[in-house]
Amino acid sequence: MRRPIAQSVLGTLSAVLVCMVPATILRAENSTGIPDQKTDTEQTSVPSADQTGSDSNSDDAASDDSVTVFPHSETSRYWISGQANIVFQWHPSFPAKYTGPNSLTPSVQSATTHVLTLYTGYELSENTEVFADVEYATGNGVGRAFGLAGYVNLDSVRTVEGSQLPTTPYFARLMLRQIIPLGDESVEEDRDEFHLARFVPARRIEFRFGKFSLVDFLDTNTWGSDSHLQFLNWTVDNDGAYDYAANTRGYTDGAIVEFYDHWFSARFAEVLEAKVANGINLDADVARARSENLEFDATGKRIFHRVGTVRLLSYVNHADMGNYREVIDDYLAGPRTSPPNIIATRRQGRHRYGFGLNFEQAITSDVGVFGRLGWSDGHNESWAYTEDDRTVEIGGFAQGSAWHRANDRAGVALVANGIVAPHQQYLALGGLGFLLGDGGLTYGPEKIFEGFYTCHIWRGFFASFDLQHINNPGYNQVRGPVIMPGLRLHVDF
Repeated sequence: MRRPIAQSVLGTLSAVLVCMVPATILRAENSTGIPDQKTDTEQTSVPSADQTGSDSNSDDAASDDSVTVFPHSETSRYWISGQANIVFQWHPSFPAKYTGPNSLTPSVQSATTHVLTLYTGYELSENTEVFADVEYATGNGVGRAFGLAGYVNLDSVRTVEGSQLPTTPYFARLMLRQIIPLGDESVEEDRDEFHLARFVPARRIEFRFGKFSLVDFLDTNTWGSDSHLQFLNWTVDNDGAYDYAANTRGYTDGAIVEFYDHWFSARFAEVLEAKVANGINLDADVARARSENLEFDATGKRIFHRVGTVRLLSYVNHADMGNYREVIDDYLAGPRTSPPNIIATRRQGRHRYGFGLNFEQAITSDVGVFGRLGWSDGHNESWAYTEDDRTVEIGGFAQGSAWHRANDRAGVALVANGIVAPHQQYLALGGLGFLLGDGGLTYGPEKIFEGFYTCHIWRGFFASFDLQHINNPGYNQVRGPVIMPGLRLHVDF
C-alpha cells in the first residue's frame, strides 16, 4: 500500500503547485455564480460542456470552461458520470493526559482514503427516472475514525464492531424517481446524477423509492454539504446532531415524498435503521426499527436582494437502543468489575429524536454565508451518524471569480459540538460509544475550525488544501488541541 499512497500524495502536491502559478499566466476562466445546492456528489453552477459549446470545433473552449473530464448530454435519456476522491491527512503529536480504546491516538500519524463512484441514470418517461450507482471506498482515515464527534474526513470507511468492511465495490444507490405534476407551469432544473429532467412542474409531488443516503436530499446546504470540493469535517458537511438513519457506509432503504411550490418545498422520509449502532445491516422489521424525517424549506430574496434559504428539520429514530441513565445506574449499583457497557441496556421500543435549523444566504454573486443549529434529546444511545447531541455551525464561502479563478473556491467554518449530561457521565466512567471512549472524561465542548482552498486545474481535475483545528477532541479538555492538515485530489468525469 505504500507505493499507491505515496503516488496519491505526490500527485496531489503537484496539483496544488499548479494553483500557485499567477492567475495572469493561466488561461482566463469564465465567471460563474456560486455552486448550486449539492451533497457529497458535488455539482456546480458552472456551465456543463454541452452548455459551453463543447463540440469538434470548440475543444479549447471546453477545456477552459468544463468542470468534467467528459461532456454530459443535456438531452439524452441516460446519464453516466463518475467521481474519484483521494484525501491524505496527517496530524503531529498532541498532548493527552490519557488515551483509551476509542481515542484519537496522540502520536504522529497519517492516512489516505479513496472513494470512486459511478453514477448512472435513465429516463423511463418524462416523469419517471431510475438510478443505479456503484461505489468503491477504502481507507479508515486518521485514527480509524475514532476519537472525534466532528471527525475530519467524511470519506473515511468506519469499522463495524472493530472489524474492517470488505474493500470491494458495492451498490450505493438503487432508486426510482416519480414526478407528479400539479399544474402546467414548468421551471428549469439543473441536470445531474440525481435529477435528469431539464424542465419540471413548478408545483409537483415527487416520490423516491429504493436505496439512497438521506443527506442526498435532507439537510443539504449549497456551501456546507460537499466533502469532495468543499469541507471535509463530518459536522461541517452535516448537522452533527442529526443522527440520520444509515448503515456504516451511510446508506439506507426507504421512501421519500417531496412537495414543491415555487419558493417552498417539504419532504418526508420513512427509512430503515441499522440492526445495531453503526451496523452495516439494515433491520427490515419496521415495527421494531425505522426512522421518520420531516423537512420544510423556504427560499427568497429578503436580504441584500440576494437568494437565501432556510430549512427546518425534525426526525425520530426507533431502534433497540441502550439508555445512558440506565447503564449508569446499573453500573453504580452493581459490582464494578468492568466499565459500563450501554449494549447491555438495549431494549426494543426506544427512540431518539431531534431538530435542526439550516440556512444559507448569498451576500454577493460570489460570496455566501451558511450555518446550522442542531439539537437531539440524547437520552438513548447515538445510533448511526456520530456522538453529538448539540451543534452550532457558522461558515463563509467564496467563489474564485474575484481573483480571476472562476472555478476555484474557498471557505472557512466554525463548529461547536456537545453531548448531554448522562452521555458525559457514561464516557467519564470509562464507557465506550461506537466512536468515543477515552477511558475517562474531563468534559468540554468540542470546538472545530476548518478552512479549505480548492483549485480547478483542468476540466474535471481539482486539488485542495484543507486545515482543521480541534479543541477538546472527543469532548475531553485534557486531550489536544489537534491540528489536521490535508490534501485532496478530486476528478469529475
